[in-house]
Amino acid sequence: MTLYHSPTSPFVRKCVVVLHETGQLADVTLSPAAGTPIDPGTMPLSHNPLGKIPALERPDGCTLFDSRVICRFLNDRGAGVLYPTGQRGWEALTLEAMADGITDAAILMVYETRARPEDKRFDGWVNGQWAKVERSLDALESRWIAYLAGPLCIGHIALACTLGYLDFRHAERDWRRGRPALAAWEARFAARAAMQATMPA
Repeated sequence: MTLYHSPTSPFVRKCVVVLHETGQLADVTLSPAAGTPIDPGTMPLSHNPLGKIPALERPDGCTLFDSRVICRFLNDRGAGVLYPTGQRGWEALTLEAMADGITDAAILMVYETRARPEDKRFDGWVNGQWAKVERSLDALESRWIAYLAGPLCIGHIALACTLGYLDFRHAERDWRRGRPALAAWEARFAARAAMQATMPA
């Protein structure tokens, strides 16, 4: 299989962490890809017409995208346990969706300064995206810490990759400020071998 990727993409990182955690890294070739909504660059357009990564090309089926689909596939393929059943399963999917939503907002903030001419940038837009991030982080601090202490699931991986991206692209905003429990959880999770092996650079 071929995973079209960029080492700085938190969505790609989520997939690669799943490969590590399910023992399938050797089964996948990582193929570099990069681009923006304005210039698709080397994005695998023939495999994902949306022009986004990650995209997982398989020899025996259609190319899979986005990260949620790929991670689910890899978990099933590797007989993983990242998707619990029952109530905890719905919570895992909700946590993953919240993490992905934070990432979407954080990426849009980056695009606002990288993809738009300076005279067309809108601070209100950037501030609105960061407000989504902060509301979500506050919810995680106040309502999700007990869940984060539980068995490993896809929500944990998605959130850890998201928080790593905030450090990578928005360190000056200091997401840890006022959120000691979430910061402590992130520090523990970031020490996992799969997270150490996939740190963006």
